[in-house]
Amino acid sequence: MSTHAPRLARQTVTDRLVESNRAYAAGFADPGMDARPVLQVAVVACMDARIDLHAALGLELGDCHTVRNAGGVVTDDTIRSLTISQRALGTRSVVLIHHTGCGLQTLTEDFRHELELEVGQRPAWAVEAFRDVDQDVRQSMQRVRTSPFLPHTDDVRGFVFDVTTGLLREIDPRA
Repeated sequence: MSTHAPRLARQTVTDRLVESNRAYAAGFADPGMDARPVLQVAVVACMDARIDLHAALGLELGDCHTVRNAGGVVTDDTIRSLTISQRALGTRSVVLIHHTGCGLQTLTEDFRHELELEVGQRPAWAVEAFRDVDQDVRQSMQRVRTSPFLPHTDDVRGFVFDVTTGLLREIDPRA
């Protein structure tokens, strides 16, 4: 018979999240809303963990659709989500939010080449790295405005979120 105590498994981050969900669900009440955002807006933003979009924009549950990815760039998949948001779920406005100190400003498309060397397959996606955050916001606005799949492109605005002050700075699409 072993004299060692049984070894307890370490809790993973995912275990912690599931545990938190149980506590959340214990007090959860169905808000009685459908998937259509109350404010008819879709927000596309970077996945950066320093940005609490709902708090930064004064949004409540059910107000908007949120699409997040590395850099907040408008990719084919972003257009896919916005198309469903507009055509099936009634959104009419698009807000694009990039931010200061973005990790994509430190990468290049060489990242894909390095991945290919490491794993033996080149990713089908582009890194979408950029140097000038303002210009990348302009490019994202242009991609939304020119998409043939989006019927509502008259209210598309782009911003840069300052991660040190929490303020949004609007980007002029014509500059």
